[in-house]
Amino acid sequence: MKKWMIPICCAFLMGCGEDPMPKPKGYLRLDYPRASYKKSKANLPFTFQRNTLAQRIKAIKKINRSYGAELNYPSLKATLYLTYMPINNNLDSLLRDAQNLTQKHTVKADAILSKEFINENTNAYGMFYEVEGDAASQAQFYLTDSTSHFLTGALYFYAQPNYDSLYPASEYLKKDIVHFMETLNWND
Repeated sequence: MKKWMIPICCAFLMGCGEDPMPKPKGYLRLDYPRASYKKSKANLPFTFQRNTLAQRIKAIKKINRSYGAELNYPSLKATLYLTYMPINNNLDSLLRDAQNLTQKHTVKADAILSKEFINENTNAYGMFYEVEGDAASQAQFYLTDSTSHFLTGALYFYAQPNYDSLYPASEYLKKDIVHFMETLNWND
């Protein structure tokens, strides 16, 4: 009986089941809502249109008529930090500081792409920087009218920088930043 039991068990175990099939590759799909914009109502020296996903604009008045503001995107776990400073014969140093802030990310960035921004209708000129790679900030910009107003912005996520994981949200918010820049008006 023992002689027959082992071959029967082996046949039973080998005969049951299908050939293993590899699972197909799956990719993460993130769908963001179509951007809907409304005019900002924050007490700042400039106005702009913001995405309705940015649930809150927190404006903080600093000394010497400068301001700090935050546009929070809770669903994307990101914040766009804004800093406004009036120009007092210091445009060169403000431009240098804004460019140096972006260049500090070259340690972790794979590339930094710069795009010049000119809007003669609203008297807004500046640069938009797309930071590729595992840098802390994925996008930065500055805008000025060259005589009175200077504004910088930087996008940060509440996560460890991982370019591949942040890419979809980063691309969505970069479009928001460009829209912000296009709709910015200085309050004089």
